Amino acid sequence: MEICITTPPSSSNFSGFSKCIIKRRSFSCRCVGAGRTDEPEWASQPSAPPHRILGVDPVHCSASELKSAFRARVKEFHPDVYKDTNKADLLIRRIIEAYEILSANKEGATGKSTTCRDPFEDPECEACDIFVNETQCMGKGCPYSCVKKAPHAFSFNTETGTARATSQGHGYDYNVQLAVGQCPRRCIYYVTSSQRVILEDLLQNVIMDPYNMGDAALLESLIITANYENNRYRGPKSMSDWA
Repeated sequence: MEICITTPPSSSNFSGFSKCIIKRRSFSCRCVGAGRTDEPEWASQPSAPPHRILGVDPVHCSASELKSAFRARVKEFHPDVYKDTNKADLLIRRIIEAYEILSANKEGATGKSTTCRDPFEDPECEACDIFVNETQCMGKGCPYSCVKKAPHAFSFNTETGTARATSQGHGYDYNVQLAVGQCPRRCIYYVTSSQRVILEDLLQNVIMDPYNMGDAALLESLIITANYENNRYRGPKSMSDWA
């Protein structure tokens, strides 16, 4: 997820990560005690610098380290994880602001300001990438195997035996559409590139041993939001709307 910004936008331009999440099954990471309750030091400091919010070195932090720190913070203070839900939305906004500012500095931005958008609640484009929720996949025993229908887009995970998307850019491919539509577990989704990066990162944490229930709940939450908002997407948005 690459975003460029040099000046933080006003908070009125933001929407919380899970504010528009539709009612889902009662499974929630709030029920498993995964969330933290203590308020981070920077939360009470309106002028806290971006690197402090993300917990990175202000000089020597690499782009990959910055992205990893951003993802970790989002998962740590997501409204479905952080127990003080009244403050979670504001914290997420500040985390996104901090990431965008530091990303702009890394990329040598020219001073152009943009509006921060949540890739789940406000998709940046039509959902054409493919994501398989491997926690629900039947694997090689599936009678409607996506791997058999579209081997150019799917393959089996050698470690888990479940299917995964191994190639993107097949949004309008008939065999891929057939695989998505016939999946008996309904665990294959069309998502945007930004959504896919975050979902794949969460999925890896979920399927690792030991099983991470907190990330599993967050994954479920974001998939529901992505599916709902992507179906509502009407585009394309003009470039000026994203610049």
